[in-house]
Amino acid sequence: MLFSAWLAAALLMQALWFLARRHQDAGIVDVGWALSLGGMAVFYALAGEGSPIQRLAAGSVGGLWGLRLGVHLLLDRVVGKPEDGRYRFLREHWGDRADFQFLWFFQLQALVAAVLSVPFLLAAGNPANELVVVQWVGLGLFVLAKFGEIVADRQLASFRARPENRGQTCRLGLWRYSRHPNYFFEWLVWFAFAAVAWPAPGGGWALIMPGLMYVLITRVSGIPYTEAQAIRSRGDDYRRYQRSTSPLIPWFPKEDLT
Repeated sequence: MLFSAWLAAALLMQALWFLARRHQDAGIVDVGWALSLGGMAVFYALAGEGSPIQRLAAGSVGGLWGLRLGVHLLLDRVVGKPEDGRYRFLREHWGDRADFQFLWFFQLQALVAAVLSVPFLLAAGNPANELVVVQWVGLGLFVLAKFGEIVADRQLASFRARPENRGQTCRLGLWRYSRHPNYFFEWLVWFAFAAVAWPAPGGGWALIMPGLMYVLITRVSGIPYTEAQAIRSRGDDYRRYQRSTSPLIPWFPKEDLT
């Protein structure tokens, strides 16, 4: 099932790469990644050999997560929008090699989605006929994290909708305590996924995923690229924000004396 899921994601990413090449807009890759991973969870829930309640839990949290994130990214960054600054920078940096480099980038996202889908695969294979306490805790954490992420997204959208805030950094609500509250709540979601998968045979492997997601967010494709683009677009205002505000985990801001 894991191979089949990866193959389907690779084919989807290939199709999206053709679309991105045609429109010279690679932002669709993020949408494809979210929908691929959510789709894998639903696929495992339908094809898995676990009990119905376990497959329902796996498919519900994974499918809802992927659908919500995919639709949000599509509306917020793709439909009617110019190419995301991160990908525009890469396109300019790669020059004539951009289309070829993006081809591998899209396929890498399919591979990452397959690796990160392991908690759903494990959970969908759990034969237990009822959810245990740690799984209920995971489901509660999932709801809490998604609520926090929605609040953070709406606060940012409200700030950006005001013309007078153009070129400025959002410091409203949750953004006062974390430079990336949306990423923080996204990270919490992976603890929820691990909790749902943990009681399954081999479920201990799912505990790796929050750590892997932390590395991806803070060291690879999340915060580094986002903040590099923020500095290019907002300069010293964002540098002051960096000095005063926690990068991920919400905490009280420091006074910037510079």
